Amino acid sequence: MSKLAKVGEQSFNKIDKINSELLAMTYGSLVTQMLKDFEDVAAVNTQLEKMGYKMGMRLIDEFMSKSGLGSGACREFKDTAESIAKVAFKMFLGVNANITNWSKDQSEYSLVFDENPLNDFVELPENIKQKRLYYSNIICGVIRGALEMVLMRVDCEFRKCPLLGDDQSEIRVRLKEYLRETVPAED
Repeated sequence: MSKLAKVGEQSFNKIDKINSELLAMTYGSLVTQMLKDFEDVAAVNTQLEKMGYKMGMRLIDEFMSKSGLGSGACREFKDTAESIAKVAFKMFLGVNANITNWSKDQSEYSLVFDENPLNDFVELPENIKQKRLYYSNIICGVIRGALEMVLMRVDCEFRKCPLLGDDQSEIRVRLKEYLRETVPAED
C-alpha cells in the first residue's frame, strides 16, 4: 500500500471515529429530551423504534448501492440475517454482529454484538434501568424498516443491553410474513 493510501486510510478512520462520537453524543441528547417530553420509558422505547423504522426505510437504498450485494441478497430471511450482521452493522455502526439462536423453523434469530457506539458515553440512572429503557431501540426500528422495504414484515426487539447490566447486546428478529410487491392501479 502506498504512503498516500495509508495516510488517506488513517484520515478516513479518524473521520469515522469523529462521526461516531458525534452521533453518540447527539443521539444521547435526543434520548434525554424524549425522556423529559414523554416521562414514560415505554413511550420512549416506542418512539425510538418508530424513528428507526423511518430511517431503515430510507437506509436500505444506501445499503444496497454501497454494499455491493445484488438485489438477490435480500430475498430470503436467512440471507438478510447474514447481510445485516456481516455487512450492515459494519457499514453503519462500525461493529461486528453474530447471528445466534436460530429457531427450528428458521423464522427467528438473535443478533449479538459486544460493541455499540450508541452506548458510548452513556450511563443510565437506576430508575431508568428499572423501567427497562432500551437506549438503542432505534436499531430495532432500522432493521424493521429496512426489511419491510425488501418485503419482509418482522418483529424486532432488544433482549439484552449492557446499559441494563447485561454482558452484551442482543436483538431478536422474528419473521412475521413475506409481503407481496404490489403495483398501484392506474387512474
